[in-house]
Amino acid sequence: MRPAKQFKPKPFPKHHELELKIHALSNQGDGVARIDVPSHGLTDWVVFIPFTIPGETIKARIISNKKNCSLAELITIIEPSTHRVTPKCPLFQKCGGCQYQHIAYPEQLHWKTRQVQELLKYLAGITDEITVNPAIPSPQTYNYRSKLTPHFRKPYNNKISNIGFVSKQGGREYLDITNCPIAMEEINTALPAIRKQTHNLSKTYKKDTTLLLRASEGHVETNPNSIISEQVDNLKFKFLASDFFQNNPSILPAFTQYAAHQAKQGNNNYLIDAYCGSGLFALSLAKHFKKVVGVEVSETSASWARQNAKLNNINNAEFTAASAEAIFKTIIFPPAETTVLIDPPRAGCSPEFLDQLTRFSPSRCVYISCEPATQMRDLKTFQQAGYKIQDIQPFDLFPQTRHLECIITLEKQTADSKS
Repeated sequence: MRPAKQFKPKPFPKHHELELKIHALSNQGDGVARIDVPSHGLTDWVVFIPFTIPGETIKARIISNKKNCSLAELITIIEPSTHRVTPKCPLFQKCGGCQYQHIAYPEQLHWKTRQVQELLKYLAGITDEITVNPAIPSPQTYNYRSKLTPHFRKPYNNKISNIGFVSKQGGREYLDITNCPIAMEEINTALPAIRKQTHNLSKTYKKDTTLLLRASEGHVETNPNSIISEQVDNLKFKFLASDFFQNNPSILPAFTQYAAHQAKQGNNNYLIDAYCGSGLFALSLAKHFKKVVGVEVSETSASWARQNAKLNNINNAEFTAASAEAIFKTIIFPPAETTVLIDPPRAGCSPEFLDQLTRFSPSRCVYISCEPATQMRDLKTFQQAGYKIQDIQPFDLFPQTRHLECIITLEKQTADSKS
């Protein structure tokens, strides 16, 4: 058993109670307060308190002191924000999935926009006059998720305990989830029967397990190898239930249309879609280009991208199964006429990919990210290679949570564009 970490008593003793004013939200979704601690010679010491809203006065209890900040838990709200609303989920503040159900949706969008602006300044080091566009809202703010993955621990004495998600308070045991307000209604309708069946089959599980519930055309698939169908605008996509696909169908038409608008600016003739998955962006954008090439490290996803091209009668797109940087070894597009669209995993682009991309030097890049912090980190490489930001647009694919998607458009600076 791992020993408990020793509490650091400076600048506050354990469970010390404070009255604090919340000034901002961190990019992790916690309220941010600042306080002077004269006894330790500290000014503007930062305290993070989850489930609070800027403008509120609250009472909090210190639970941890770090090198540059303290962490606290909310005891009571002394002066509530006018943006505070009643969460829909009874497990909110216990479940680790959502951070913002207590905040009115327009205010969630305001802070997501502001957080991207602050990341641009503090992580990318960009302080000139580049304004982040207001976050585009999701048409559905609840019941939008098309995929849910509840977990449970290895059965004990052939019995499964809780089936659900990680607790905000930590610990090994999952919270027991019988309904998730951000999941599609079809999923919540199917969940009780799936939970019951899982408990009945407890003897067949020999380790920790993750279930899969994926909504598809009005029903729910639980087999990872089932074929899922998803309609985005006038295109139909098929892929395996276990494969990655954006999980908020309500916003995907606006999301792909915006990416297309940015990618086709400058009248480029060619598109490279790195990290292309089953072809969502490559095929949605194909009508704007003479030729589209996609690359995807997953062979099954690349195969589905090819099948989706045939399914939608798209003849100017081809797909390769390889790591993203490999695409530049065989590409013959003229860089001055090429747009590269990037949609990497949460960890961002690899140094190898960025090196190959900047060596190829396309005239335009559209960088889509589900983790703006790593996106901002990668911006430094683009800037050093002579790219200038043209547009920054957050999209709220994940209402009620701290997460978002962000599309940044970059253009290669030439002698003409600089003059």
